[in-house]
Amino acid sequence: MLDVTVIEDAAAAAVSLDPMRARLLAELAAGPASATMLAGRVGLPRQKVNYHLKALERHGLVELAGERRKGNVTERLMRATAASYVISPLALAAVQPDPGRFRDQLSARWLLALAARLVRDVGALITGATKARKGLATYALDGEVRFGSAADRAAFVEELTRGVGALIAKYHDEHAESGRDHRIVVALHPTVKPAGAMTTDGAAPPDGAAPTAIGTGPAPVEEVS
Repeated sequence: MLDVTVIEDAAAAAVSLDPMRARLLAELAAGPASATMLAGRVGLPRQKVNYHLKALERHGLVELAGERRKGNVTERLMRATAASYVISPLALAAVQPDPGRFRDQLSARWLLALAARLVRDVGALITGATKARKGLATYALDGEVRFGSAADRAAFVEELTRGVGALIAKYHDEHAESGRDHRIVVALHPTVKPAGAMTTDGAAPPDGAAPTAIGTGPAPVEEVS
């Protein structure tokens, strides 16, 4: 079972978003089970569970884990193909975000468009590498920092921009015939607090967010070796 997989097909995305099928995926991510076993857990007749399982299996979201005899019946034990799933913007190809339409480094919506492209591109790379049975070289950095003031955050952004820009200028070689283009994405956004979390002064943060943290987004290395 994979830790996470990307759903690129619109029909598969629709199947996964059905509440009952999503519940079955969660059950099967915990371990293999038959339709009869699942029926007791989710409160549906076995025939209904079988109907949902067949839909999930057609789209590669669940697979056969084994079979077992129970009396005169052979039960199919199914399992989820991944512990979790991410829906790629390719599933909504006609309306997927396009960061190229505008560029505003201070726009949260532009950041969201970049993140969507990241999911789409890395998902496509994983799909291609899997089909080719080759490895995929990627790198990601994630962390948090608490700024003492908005001025500190602005200074951090300026220094970060200079530093990353200097690294790009140092290592970028547009004349390398055997070189390969790579994309780097660095993101800064407030940390989202768990629902009901309290701030240090005892007050609930507005909209569940604390405006004093950084996350550096994944920097996919587009290389199949």
